Parts: sequence; structure tokens; C-alpha cells
Amino acid sequence: MMNPIKVLVVDDSAFMRVLIKDLLSEDQRIQVVGTARNGLEALDKIQRLNPDVVTLDVEMPVMDGIDALKKIMDESPVPVIMLSSTTIEGAKNTILAMQYGAFDFIAKPSGSISLDIYKVKDELISRILEAKRVNLKQLVQVDAMGPKPQATIDDDKNQWSIPKMNSYQRERKIVLIGTSTGGPRALEKVLTCLPGNLQAPILVVQHMPKGFTKSLAERLDAISEIHVKEAENGEILQNGVAYIAPGGMHLLIRKVGQTLVTELSTEPPLKGHRPSVNKLFSSASQLLDYQKVAVIMTGMGSDGTEGLKQLKQSKNIYAIAESEKTAIIFGMPKSAINSGYIDCVVDLEKIADKITKIVNEG
Repeated sequence: MMNPIKVLVVDDSAFMRVLIKDLLSEDQRIQVVGTARNGLEALDKIQRLNPDVVTLDVEMPVMDGIDALKKIMDESPVPVIMLSSTTIEGAKNTILAMQYGAFDFIAKPSGSISLDIYKVKDELISRILEAKRVNLKQLVQVDAMGPKPQATIDDDKNQWSIPKMNSYQRERKIVLIGTSTGGPRALEKVLTCLPGNLQAPILVVQHMPKGFTKSLAERLDAISEIHVKEAENGEILQNGVAYIAPGGMHLLIRKVGQTLVTELSTEPPLKGHRPSVNKLFSSASQLLDYQKVAVIMTGMGSDGTEGLKQLKQSKNIYAIAESEKTAIIFGMPKSAINSGYIDCVVDLEKIADKITKIVNEG
């Protein structure tokens, strides 16, 4: 048997520390090597115990989870999974934690003291196991809120070819983005580099539970030229606006006359996901008179690959996958690339430039 994954559990509640430790210890692949009561104690124990993964509470005395996370990623980088409350403040802090290098987060079922933490046991264990494969180098590259990076055109042998479209198609385009683990930071890289005059609406599926996508949209909107919002049911799609699927709801597109409208659905999860990238892509495959640009970025699993197949069968689609070099988790892009439906593979910082060239100049 392989060596177990060493985990440090950080929570200010002694009760929660015991609960989380007991839950994780039930899995033979995981060894809880220690616990800590606050961020300061966590920093000390990371140095001494050298864990493979840290679970980190957001709200703690002495040093909270956000400050601790910054120091961890600066001094002793290790994959960190945030345990977050679903309050508005908790959601904002969670999105901030993604920005500062957290690998992923789990929403506590019922606040900071969650007696029912067992409900997310499987989810937490799967994140810890996945964290062993994380691209730590990408997590450490934290972008402070400085000037937006300008994507550059790839001039080497990977220069892309952009499909030519007739003038009718030129006016009718739509961008579809699917992402999961590591997605909030990847979305920031892409959406903040898109121009405000982008001649297409953007629909985004980011795997997240209910209560967190609104904070993600608000944060991205504040730092982007395009408008970013959480999607609402029945909205007419506008160019230069990104619509993020609300956590816990599928985001679909339907045509009403000559306009496109959002449709939110509470149909059952598809292969464990709601929202589902496959669902979004599948609905877009019905838009035969629109040029679609589909992008699959960092994430666990294979969501998006099946929907990509449907898009390809409907024609008029250009598909982009994030490269292994920049993906925090290469699962979703790898699955899409292996399917043979991807037109080009590019590093994260080049994706916005590629979308812009296809949409505004193609």
C-alpha cells in the first residue's frame, strides 16, 4: 500500500477538530498527523510535521484562515482546502482564499460548528486525495490585485489558426467556459483580460455549491472590463457580459425569436454535477446559426467532454483546452484533449487573447 496522505487539520473549535480528524481517519489512505487551533499554530505545525495537505478553517482567532493561507503559500507551500461557512461573509472570504492560493474549499453544512460535517465526508476525502496531484507551482503564483496581465499572441510553432466565418456568422457568436477545481483563479486570469467590447456573451459553469457563485461573480465584475454576474432565469444574453451558473443549478441557453435567453434548471445533477458543463454545452449545440467558442479549463474529472462531442456534431464550434503546464488539476482538459474534439491547447494566460481574436476579429 502507498504511504498515506498526511493531513493537518486546523480549526478553532476543539469539537470540530475531533470530528474532522475522526472522519478522515476512517480512510486508510489518509493519516491525520496533527491539529491546530489557529493560523499561527498551523504555521508552526506545518514546519514541524510537513503535511501533504492542510484543511483550514476560515474564521479563527489570533490568526484567521486568510492570513494563515497567505503565509503558508509564501513560506511553506502546500495544498490547502478551506472549510467555509455559507454566510455571505464566509462566501466572500472563500473566494478571496481561492485568489490567495487555496486548492479548493468545502462548505460546512451548518455553520462554523457543523455537527453534521459527516455529510461532506466523501467530498472532503476526494479533495484530499486529489490534492496529491495538484500543480503546486500554479497555486503559488498568487496575483496580487495589481494591473491586469496582458495576454500576448503566441508567435511560435503553436500559432493558432482561426476559422474564417462569413459576415452573417460574424455577428452571432457565443463563448462557453467550463471549469472546476482551481477554476476561480483561472477565470480571473481569463475574464479580466477580455475587452469590454467583446462581441459575444460568455456563459460560465464553475462547479461550486449554492451560495458561493454570487460572491465569485461580484469579485470578478469589480476587476474586469466586461460585466460579470450570476446568471438569472430568463435573461436576454448581451455581448460583453459573463453569466456564471448559480451554484446548485444547471445553466442552459434557449432561443426565443432571434435572441438567446438563459434558462436555469434544477434537474438532477448530471454525473454528480449541478451545474454541469455537459448540460451547458449540450444546450448550446442546438444553436446551429451561432459560432461557438468552447473552453475547458482546470478541474477534476471529465465534465464537458460529452457536451463537447455534441457541439462538434452540430458544427460551427472552435474548442480550446487549458494546457497541462498551467492547469492546477489537469483532469477536465486532459479528458477533452484525449477525446480528439479540441482544436488547440494553450496556456492559461493566452486563452483570453485567443477568445478575443476569434470573436472580434475572426
